[in-house]
Amino acid sequence: MTRVADSVAALRRAVAAFRQQGASIAFVPTMGNLHRGHMRLMDQARQAADVCVVSIYVNPMQFNQQADLAAYPRTPDADRDKLRQAGVQLLFEPDDRTMYPHGMDQQTFVEVPHLGDMLEGEHRPGHFRGVATVVNRLFNLVQPDIAVFGKKDYQQLMLIRKMVADLAMPVTILAGETEREADGLAMSSRNARLSSEQRRIAPRLHEALCEIREVVAKSPDNTRKVVKKSIQDLGRTGFEVEYLSLRRRSDLLPPQPGDQQLVVLAAAVLGDVRLIDNMEIEQTS
Repeated sequence: MTRVADSVAALRRAVAAFRQQGASIAFVPTMGNLHRGHMRLMDQARQAADVCVVSIYVNPMQFNQQADLAAYPRTPDADRDKLRQAGVQLLFEPDDRTMYPHGMDQQTFVEVPHLGDMLEGEHRPGHFRGVATVVNRLFNLVQPDIAVFGKKDYQQLMLIRKMVADLAMPVTILAGETEREADGLAMSSRNARLSSEQRRIAPRLHEALCEIREVVAKSPDNTRKVVKKSIQDLGRTGFEVEYLSLRRRSDLLPPQPGDQQLVVLAAAVLGDVRLIDNMEIEQTS
C-alpha cells in the first residue's frame, strides 16, 4: 500500500515515522506519467534503502515554454497503480502552492554556474535554475539518505551532483541506466506525443549516437567529421538538431587530449516533440 501525502505536514509526519523505525530513505523525484524507466529507478531505490519515497510534481519553473508545460502528459491514477505495484511506501504529490507558497517569483532559487549554462542550459534558458530549485526544496522536505536520477537526463544528473557537493547536502546520488525501447529509443514521457511516423523515425537519434561511439572509440581523429555527418543525416530524416556534442564526463567540457571517459549528448526536435539522449564512451586510443 502506497501512502499519499499532498502537504508538507503530511510528508514530514510520514518521514518522521519511518525515521523512528530506524529506516533509511531513498527518494525518486518524478514528474509523473510513469514508464518502465521510472520503475527501474524505484527498484534501484528500494534495493539501496529500507523505504522508497517518490514525488510526482510537474514543475512549472523548469519549463521555458508554456506550450510544453501544458502538453506534458499527466496520468495520476495510472501512476498511483504503478507505485502500489512497485511497493513504493510513500508518494508525495504536491501542488504549486505547496511547492511555492509565495509564488515562483518570490521563491529563493538555486543556480549551478557553468554546468547549468551549456547544452540544455543554452537551449532552455532558466531550465536548470528550475530543476536545481525544485530538487533542493524536495531534498529539504524529504531529507533522504539517497536519491536516484536517471542517466537519460545526463546533464541534469551531473548538475544535481554538483549542487549536492557544493551545498554539502548529506544525500548520496545514485545514477540509473537509461531504459530503452526494443528499437533503442530512450524511454520518455514525451514519446507518447510522437505520431506513428515520427515514432518510426525517432530511434535514429540513438543510432546516430551509436555510430559516433564506434568512430570515437576506434578513430578519434574522425570525431568532428562523424558528428557533422550525423547532424546532416538527422536533419534529412526530419529532426531539427539543437546540439549533438562530444564532451568529457567529468565536467561536460570539450574533451582534451588524453581524456578517455567521454559522453556524446544530443537534443533534437521531431515535429513538436523534443527528444534528448546520450551515450557514454570509453576512449582507449
